[in-house]
Amino acid sequence: MSKSRRQFLADSSLSLLGVAVTSCKQEPKAAPLPPGAPPTFATAPAVGPEVSAVTFAEAEKLVQVELSEGERKQAAESWRSGMAPLYERRTGPRKVALEPELAPWSHCEAMLRQASGPERNLFLRSRTDPGPLPANDEDIAFAPVTRLSRWIETRKLTSERLSKIYLERIERFNPTLLCVITPTRELAMAQAKQADQEIAAGHYRGPLHGVPWGAKDLLDTAGIPTTYGAEPFEHRVPTEDATVVKRLQQAGAVLVAKLSMGALALNDVWFGGQTKNPWLPAEGSSGSSAGPGAATAAGLVGFAIGSETGGSIIGPSMRCGITGLRPTFGRVPRTGAMTLCWSLDKLGPMTRSVEDSMLVLQAISGPDAGDVSSVPSKLDYDAAAKVEGLRVGYFTQWMKEAPATDVDRAALEAVKKLGMVPVEVTIPDWPYDSLQLILFAEAAAAFEELTLTHGVDQLKMQVPDAWPNSFRQARFLSAVDFVQTDRFRRKVANEMGRVFSQVDLLLVPSLRDEMLTITNATGHPSLTLRAGFIEVSEERSDWAPNPANPPAKFSPPRRVPHGITLIGRLFDEGRLGSAGLALERSFGVVDERPPGF
Repeated sequence: MSKSRRQFLADSSLSLLGVAVTSCKQEPKAAPLPPGAPPTFATAPAVGPEVSAVTFAEAEKLVQVELSEGERKQAAESWRSGMAPLYERRTGPRKVALEPELAPWSHCEAMLRQASGPERNLFLRSRTDPGPLPANDEDIAFAPVTRLSRWIETRKLTSERLSKIYLERIERFNPTLLCVITPTRELAMAQAKQADQEIAAGHYRGPLHGVPWGAKDLLDTAGIPTTYGAEPFEHRVPTEDATVVKRLQQAGAVLVAKLSMGALALNDVWFGGQTKNPWLPAEGSSGSSAGPGAATAAGLVGFAIGSETGGSIIGPSMRCGITGLRPTFGRVPRTGAMTLCWSLDKLGPMTRSVEDSMLVLQAISGPDAGDVSSVPSKLDYDAAAKVEGLRVGYFTQWMKEAPATDVDRAALEAVKKLGMVPVEVTIPDWPYDSLQLILFAEAAAAFEELTLTHGVDQLKMQVPDAWPNSFRQARFLSAVDFVQTDRFRRKVANEMGRVFSQVDLLLVPSLRDEMLTITNATGHPSLTLRAGFIEVSEERSDWAPNPANPPAKFSPPRRVPHGITLIGRLFDEGRLGSAGLALERSFGVVDERPPGF
């Protein structure tokens, strides 16, 4: 606004007086307002479209409040001089552009007072002999990083050969899976040759040196398209690498592909189609880390980096039968990654085994100045650590009903056999879905410009549960409710602190709505791992049911992997890894491959 509220009041008083004394020029002008008088609300120049009591009566239906006739009249009369000017940042004339990397001033920190994380940094990987190098490329491709790294370290396998294996598999299987948006052949071969030269010269950087990987296509890569899986960004080419990409380069890893993601990090449909599940290509791979899930499961990369805001690592890991590690909020910096929700987004490893995820986590952890929510943290992991005596919390009722299966219940029995101690826990019956208001509001803010300029209209999915509709609807969310929801979020975090004062970790059905929502909001780490197999007789989808496009039926039912999820204390990923490794060995199902790949 060109005038302050106070000046506008003064000018308004003079102009009104002028109308009253036009017939009497000798009448003195009104005295200016006294110095020190504070500014007042609802006195700015009126802007924006005219509104009426009817406008408010209709809007009441959206925000579920009820005003009296007099209250509506008063609100309508003062709206254009009181509230409408507050939108000037967006509507002008003094518009202010907000850079995508600009985070909210009030940011979320996962470190609560009752949780300080491990006291030491310790990382001891397994010393298992990887065995001889397999004779065929397929067996090499499906080997976990724990074995690939040993073969590369001992020079039984070159990074160049391994990279060529994965690039050939990408070329062969991507037309079926649609899990790769951009292969990075030239970069991969250059990095692989460099890795081989360094290792031959005795400069071994560690367990990721020379290992090919794939990045979810929301991680910026200098000179290589980073598309967010969305039509408006299909030709976007960043000039700098994301911090996680830089750290993996420093670890000597080889980038072979930018992997598909649901458009703007939602579900599994991107501008090139729907990414498929290698175990059941008739259905999607789940999302939004759809490409990392499918590519890792099908042996197209050694490992991948995915992201999660509300289930996007856990979902594809479950569907595709891999391991997904969602780190504590703040452990892994998101600098150079697409923002969906500043206070919820997390980056994490998606791998073919539990220890693989720990190897990757070690390489990408640590704060970065570009991410105001990233914090220093320690990682205490010992592959040989004993798990006997660990207290594993579980929810009795959750284990009895969907989405839990016999695989989940068998996992609870495995906990007992390994000497861990099951502990029944409870949480209050609160409306945890209310926390999603934060996701919808932040996401709509992150993509405000794309929404207001109708760029979202280009997205393939325009159904009610897709982002375009959600971004538009979020404009009508209440700011007061946002603040109250943020306060509720702290209450939920405190409750989780109480739960973790009783147990060391939780075992939960992976796709249980409450725990997906709660732990993403509170920032707790999760580890999803394959625990067995189930049969499905119907296509599974991330999208709301559509009567016009019913899910495919399978007769006979199809056998697919099923995973369980462990939730850990804040920054206690090391204990998650130890427990997960013990369970993985107990289950004995990690090595089975999807047929046909």
